[in-house]
Amino acid sequence: MSKKAGNFNRREFIGKAALAGMAGTIGAGSLLSSCSTRKKSNAELGLPPLLKHAPDGPKLKAGLIGTGNRGTGAAFNFLSAGPNLEVIALADVFQDKIDSCRKQFKKYKIDIPEKNCFTGFDAYKKLLETDVEVVLLATPPHFRPEHLKAAINAKKHVFSEKPSAVDPVGIRSTISTAERAKAMGLNIVTGTQRRHQKDYIETYKQVANGAIGQVTGAKAYWNQSHVWYRSREDDWNDMEYMIRNWNNFIWLSGDHILDTHVHNIDVVNWFSGKYPKAAIGYGGRARRVTGNQYDFFSVDFDYGQGFSSHSMCRQIDSCANGVGEIVVGTKGYTNCRNKIFSHDGEVIWEYEAPKDKEGKKLNTGITAYIQEHIHLITAIRTEGMYVNEAERTALSTLTAIMGREAAYTGKRISWDEIYNSKLRLGPVEYKMGPVNMPFEVPFPGTAVKV
Repeated sequence: MSKKAGNFNRREFIGKAALAGMAGTIGAGSLLSSCSTRKKSNAELGLPPLLKHAPDGPKLKAGLIGTGNRGTGAAFNFLSAGPNLEVIALADVFQDKIDSCRKQFKKYKIDIPEKNCFTGFDAYKKLLETDVEVVLLATPPHFRPEHLKAAINAKKHVFSEKPSAVDPVGIRSTISTAERAKAMGLNIVTGTQRRHQKDYIETYKQVANGAIGQVTGAKAYWNQSHVWYRSREDDWNDMEYMIRNWNNFIWLSGDHILDTHVHNIDVVNWFSGKYPKAAIGYGGRARRVTGNQYDFFSVDFDYGQGFSSHSMCRQIDSCANGVGEIVVGTKGYTNCRNKIFSHDGEVIWEYEAPKDKEGKKLNTGITAYIQEHIHLITAIRTEGMYVNEAERTALSTLTAIMGREAAYTGKRISWDEIYNSKLRLGPVEYKMGPVNMPFEVPFPGTAVKV
């Protein structure tokens, strides 16, 4: 595996494209105002329906692209979302992943025909030629933009896991595809499950209707132990090893600031109604044993007008952990999930979970992961209802990319620069065998910003 040649050149990662005006408009614009005295409705706030199940309708057949643990889980979430739903086709690079997924389905007496199971880098194309109406995308994030584009071109509705892409080239592709999907009336729901979670939604409604006043600051954090990795086996070539160990390679996962922390970053963007203008930060690697990712990031996102968000994430064993968000306003602050506080720390509003007749918290079994699919299926089956979350998730992913690049380079990165960057991660050709591209750990202060 070469560590010298390739296209992973951070001296050239900020390019000059012709989209600066558009990016500036998207990046700096406020999406909501908390100054109005009139309470905004759920529809005005763009909130999803929270239903016990999707409405009945003609059978919807789905295909799963990416049959690992998350993909298999997403397929079962889809099947749990309502009546008359089927998963009839599978696609993955590896046959053993297909076999494992089919085995899980067989436990529930669901037999996916072998003729509808496809392997290889072109497996997704073969799946899209079947008669599925819905496609579930759950491969390593690097492949997401191309798979989304192909699914929409094939006239399929889509559930797409986060993050949207791993680089600015992929983000622009995703936004373009989102616009095409809208023109074609094809629904897209993305895997930002906090936006489909009852407690987050109810807290957001309070904030959007002025409960904490004007947003002045925030922090977001995802600190946890190191996650999984795969040791290389003797018969694995470069490409196979990287894809089986995708969570530890930047070009495949985008690093954990995208893969996990993007959830928290998205919540800050959601609750503030803005995207940041710039980022500066740092990070490093001390404990990882495979891949080329960082162990930790600490990034300051500048939203303008004195509002900034401190964003941190870490994956190191035996450390203090925690996941969440804090958004501060002129009247108070919120943990975004279920409480609003005065500046003195007094709880002034708290989400009350549904309870049964005995006063015990009601467990409906309908998780936010299932609500995502309920939303998608409801939109497909309900005349006049439409959902397309692809662009907003792409922009939150771009926020995370901006923070990542600020940490990797040690430079201040603006929204316009990252939106228009020519940075593309990964090989130019996908095939099993040796891969001629570098895998150095990014070293701050060595990149020249242009």
